[in-house]
Amino acid sequence: MKITLNRINDDFLFECTNSQGNSILLDNTSQPGAKGVSPMESVLMAVAGCSGIDVVSILKKQRQEIKSFQAEVEGERVQVEDAKPFKSINVKFLLEGEIDPKKALKAAELSFEKYCSVSKTLEPNVEIGYEVYVNGEKI
Repeated sequence: MKITLNRINDDFLFECTNSQGNSILLDNTSQPGAKGVSPMESVLMAVAGCSGIDVVSILKKQRQEIKSFQAEVEGERVQVEDAKPFKSINVKFLLEGEIDPKKALKAAELSFEKYCSVSKTLEPNVEIGYEVYVNGEKI
């Protein structure tokens, strides 16, 4: 796996591109007019994307009918010398459709305990939690 980062303006805007040519923009979001996400926001996005792929994949295999899938991810940071790494991350899954709530909860559990490589990478240093809502009800 390899990505390429290219600076695309005179400040902090970078384009990160994978080997398939797909890209995202990273920027210093503390500056006015930022045109990309911050690197730390991209970490939260990676957790959401990785676990989201897992949950949807597991539920599809179980023939659950997902009409809508969202994830909200919040990270709490802590000062460690000059850096501010994540101390904890919480993921809230919001699913709508003909979905067995127990299966949705089990899918999230499997993602974070077994499959999500992003959260497994962060896990030694970051507490990761999750919540699952199906059709507006917390499971």
